[in-house]
Amino acid sequence: MIEITFITNGGKVVSAAPNSNLLRVSLKEKGGIPFKCGGGLCGTCKCLIEEGLENTDAVKPKERRHLKPEEFEQGYRMACQTFVNGNIKVSWAGRPE
Repeated sequence: MIEITFITNGGKVVSAAPNSNLLRVSLKEKGGIPFKCGGGLCGTCKCLIEEGLENTDAVKPKERRHLKPEEFEQGYRMACQTFVNGNIKVSWAGRPE
């Protein structure tokens, strides 16, 4: 099992199977990552992988529509498109008003 730490949600730590989808784990474990569509269309689930970016899979084409190259370099991903293969720590901005 791997550990995912939801920094913005009080540092909540949950266990997940390798190759788990980040948004699905957040939904199942009440991690708190904001979302609307869950399918890579809206960009609401943009989050920052603060530790363990190397434990995520390759950036998907849907992510490239919402995030800039410099955001990927900083560690931003879309949770609905990201699969995790090792421990990570993730944060996100509050839900837009």
